[in-house]
Amino acid sequence: MDYHALFQISASGMALEKLRLDTTAANIANMNVAYAPGEAGYRPMRVVAQTAQLGFSQQFGSMYRAVGGVQSMSVVQESAPPRLAHEPGHPLANAQGMVAYPGVNHTQEMVNMTAALRAYEANVAAMNAAKTMAARALDIGGQQ
Repeated sequence: MDYHALFQISASGMALEKLRLDTTAANIANMNVAYAPGEAGYRPMRVVAQTAQLGFSQQFGSMYRAVGGVQSMSVVQESAPPRLAHEPGHPLANAQGMVAYPGVNHTQEMVNMTAALRAYEANVAAMNAAKTMAARALDIGGQQ
């Protein structure tokens, strides 16, 4: 059994979830950064990931040799409209007293953060299970 492939799959999942958590943290950190309406302000970001596509030779070969996991990850900016707030005394307010804030949905960001954390924990558990299996296989092999 190829334990390296198991570790590689879990590691790619952990890298993805860390990137999702970093992106969520950036969105939350910038959600209350005001800018004048009509100007370019912070735009929320999302992580886009793609599963690893197996080539013909990998699909034709044994299943335990085929490495899955995450193939590519990128961060894209969303086109969410800004959240406008009426704050006439704010230095960035326009003539109508409106100030723009990034269109970050706090509730959605908290859900994303929790989901990333749980998925990261699941990948750690899978890696630990593979490590335990490998150690047990070495123990069994050493007893003969």
